[in-house]
Amino acid sequence: MELKTQSLKELYEKDFYLWVLENLKLLKNREFEFVDWENLLEEIEDMARRHYESVISYMAVIMEHLYKWENYREEVYMGSSWKKSILNARKEILKLFKNAPSLKAKAQEKEILQRAWEDAVLDLIAWFKGNEKFALRHFGRFPTEKDFPQESPYTFEQIMEYEPWLEEIKENTETPQP
Repeated sequence: MELKTQSLKELYEKDFYLWVLENLKLLKNREFEFVDWENLLEEIEDMARRHYESVISYMAVIMEHLYKWENYREEVYMGSSWKKSILNARKEILKLFKNAPSLKAKAQEKEILQRAWEDAVLDLIAWFKGNEKFALRHFGRFPTEKDFPQESPYTFEQIMEYEPWLEEIKENTETPQP
């Protein structure tokens, strides 16, 4: 039984998977007049937005953890989870770029870097709220957005490549020259 456009609109709310299959069949058969264009266009737009938002989210994670490493790492043992998180987020971004190369150029735009930084700041604030003693030690209170740089302190290249832990390893292994 072939579904008409109105039935497809109802199916969209009730059985998304079947809605996709029915629209796909209509498109393959070039029965364009029956396609649920309104919902289909929204879904296509949402697919692009999800990849875009994922890149921003991963960049925010990297920025947050780089910032914590540079500013709040107090002991040698601190930061291993931050490092793992940075490396994992970079891997996920590279996967997104592989599947959608145009996202790489978009991710380098100043507005995107800034949006990721603003998200990172919110995550930093939440992290301090979960670490009251740490917040008191560094700020004397819980920090707010005003306690962090207003603009992203990281370039796209730093987000994708900067590894401050390697600098520490290098510093610790260098032997003084006589």
